[in-house]
Amino acid sequence: MKICFDNALYIEKQSAHIRERIQQFNNKLYLEFGGKLFDDYHAARVLPGFDVNAKIKLLLNLKDVTEIIFCISADAIEKNKVRADIGITYDMDVLRLIDNISALGLKINSVVITLFNDQPAAETFRKRLTARGVRTYIHRPTKGYPTDVRTIVSDEGYGSNPYIETTAPLVVVTAPGPGSGKLATCLSQLYHEHKRGVAAGYAKFETFPIWNIPLKHPVNLAYEAATADLRDVNMIDPYHLEAYGLTTVNYNRDVEVFPVVRTILNLITGRNDVYRSPTDMGVNMAGYGIIDDEGTREAARQEVIRRYFKALCDQKNGLIDADIPGRIELIMQQLAITELDRRVVAPAREKAAACGSSVTAIELPDGQIVLGRNTDVMTAPSSALVNAIKQMAGISDGIHLLSPVVIEPALRMKRNVLKTATTLNLEELLVALSICAATNTMVADAVAKLPLLKGCEAHSTTMICKSDENILRKLGLNATCEPVFPSKALYAD
Repeated sequence: MKICFDNALYIEKQSAHIRERIQQFNNKLYLEFGGKLFDDYHAARVLPGFDVNAKIKLLLNLKDVTEIIFCISADAIEKNKVRADIGITYDMDVLRLIDNISALGLKINSVVITLFNDQPAAETFRKRLTARGVRTYIHRPTKGYPTDVRTIVSDEGYGSNPYIETTAPLVVVTAPGPGSGKLATCLSQLYHEHKRGVAAGYAKFETFPIWNIPLKHPVNLAYEAATADLRDVNMIDPYHLEAYGLTTVNYNRDVEVFPVVRTILNLITGRNDVYRSPTDMGVNMAGYGIIDDEGTREAARQEVIRRYFKALCDQKNGLIDADIPGRIELIMQQLAITELDRRVVAPAREKAAACGSSVTAIELPDGQIVLGRNTDVMTAPSSALVNAIKQMAGISDGIHLLSPVVIEPALRMKRNVLKTATTLNLEELLVALSICAATNTMVADAVAKLPLLKGCEAHSTTMICKSDENILRKLGLNATCEPVFPSKALYAD
C-alpha cells in the first residue's frame, strides 16, 4: 500500500501541540481522548501510513506527564455492548487496555463507571476491578443535564461525583467506545479542581473528522460512513466561522453540545474566553500528516464501500436499523462510487454464479485476484487463502499443500467426535499447514507468505462465520461480505 501519511511528523506535531495546551492551563489538563488507543484500523485504512497504535505511541512520548482514566458506561456493561472491530465487549476491552498500557509503563489512575444506576452487571464489574487492585469510581447520571446548567455546575450536579485524585499535568480520559461518559468525567473533575483552587483546563482529542481538510473530503465522509449507526454528520463549525472567519470541519454532536459545554466551562472557571468554538477545544494535528492527498482520497473511498457491505450484513443480522445502509449509500453517491469499485467484488460474484457455491476473492499485493470456493474439505475463505499463498510462493495450482496424513484425521475428529461441520475453517487450516510445514519445505515457503497478505482486500459472496472473520482480521486482510446467509440453518456454531 502506498504511504500517504507521515506518522512520525504527526506524532511530533501532536505531542508538541498537547504540551502547549497543558501549559495554557497552568500545567493541569484533562484531555478527552476519543477513538481507539490501540488497533485504530479505520485510521490506518483511510490514512495509509498511519500507525494503528499511533495514539499509544503519542502517549509514550508524553509518558513523563501523563496518567490515564478509563470511562465505561454501566449501560454498556449491562447490555454486553461489543466493540465491533475486535469482537469483544466493552468491559473486556477495558481489562485488555489496562493490561496492555500497564505493560508499556504508562500510569493507569482508575476506572470510572458512568451512568451508574445499580445495574447488576456493572456492580459485578466494579467488584472484579476492585478485587484486582484497580481503583474504581461510580458516577451516577448528572442532575440537571443537559439543560439546567446551574444545577449541573453545583454540588448537586458534578459536585455529587467523587473527586478522582490525580497528580500528572496531563490526565487522559479515554474509553472503549462512544457514549462512555468521557466529557462528563472531564467536566466533573474540572469542577472539583477549581473548587480546590487548581485552574485546570479541558481539551478534546479526536482524529476524525479532520478539521482542516474540506468538509466533503473522502476521509471525512469515510468517518460519516463509519459512524452512520450513530447518525453523525460532518458540518462546518459555525462558531469558528463566526469567531475567526475561518472554515473548519466538526461534527454535529460537538457543534450541538458546544453552547452547553461553553457555558459549563465558563461557570466552572469564572472566565468567558476559554473557547470560542468546538474546533478551539480540539488538539488534532492529523491533517498535517497527509503527504499524498489523492492517495488518501482513494483509500477513503474504498473504506466507504467496506462500511457499506458491513452495514448490509449488520442489518441482515438485526444489529442496526434498516436505514443505515441507505445513509452510507448516499455517501457513496456523493463520491460517485458503487460497490463494483471494490475490485474483489465482481470476480467473486462471477465465480459464485458459475459454480453455485460460496466464493471468496483475495487481491494479492501485486494486484492479482485469486478465488476460493466452498469444498468438502475447506470453507471458501480457507480455499482462497491456500490459493493466495500458493500463488505468491509460485506453487502450481495442481499441487496440494495439505497432506492426507494430517487432514483426514482432523476431518474424522470433526465428523465423528465433535459432530461439527466437516470442513476446515481458517484456524484449523492454519494449524494443519503449520504441521505440514514442519516436514515439507514447499509448504513452509507458502506459509512464509502469510504476512504479505496484511493490508490486502478480500470479499465473500456469503457472510463469513465469526471464527474465519477473526482470523482474516488477525492476518490483516480487509474482508467484506455480501448480505447473504451461508445456509438456511438458523443456528450455526
